[in-house]
Amino acid sequence: MEFKHNRKSVDVQIGTDGRARCWWCGDDQDYQHYHDTEWGEPVADDRRLFEKVCLEGFQCGLSWLTILRRRPAFRTAFLDFDFEAVAGYTTADVDRLVCDKSIIRHRGKIEASIHNASRAIEMRDTEGSLATFFWRFEPARSHVPKRRGDIPSVTDESKALSRELKRRGWKFVGPTTCYAFMQSMGIVNDHLPGCADRERIEMLRIAFPRP
Repeated sequence: MEFKHNRKSVDVQIGTDGRARCWWCGDDQDYQHYHDTEWGEPVADDRRLFEKVCLEGFQCGLSWLTILRRRPAFRTAFLDFDFEAVAGYTTADVDRLVCDKSIIRHRGKIEASIHNASRAIEMRDTEGSLATFFWRFEPARSHVPKRRGDIPSVTDESKALSRELKRRGWKFVGPTTCYAFMQSMGIVNDHLPGCADRERIEMLRIAFPRP
């Protein structure tokens, strides 16, 4: 698919379908679909939140597109990220998943996801839900990036989230990973002005009942 640059900003691209998107989609249809239907929409579902924490951990050192294309296989491997079930995985399950070519066969990341499932149960039991905890780190003021260079890789809030998760025993939750999580789950809105989804996401965030 060919793109032409928006005259006002090279950071927003208009596809041949006429839709304006953030630059990172490029011409990849999987990225475009993810951008148009998921990225930045506010989420309160605990299973989806847990899934994204795990997948962001698996992304470390890789591209998100690599993870996105394997997400169906990850959902099968981790029982649709039911953290109650994943917490019961054994060493035999780890060995099985390390041999599963349909996912990322990184033992440390696999073990971290299983370990984090137990931490998720603890969080649900103490906080009421994962959503209650994660949305606590929403910035007090909404930052509107004007161009891609305005989008940070870490923020004070993502650093605070990372610190608190690590204090609670979670793994593979550095501040950069946490900020990517916050972007994708709608805790912040980093769609650029001129992107077709910027205002849609903002309206969803305004109407979203915080846990």
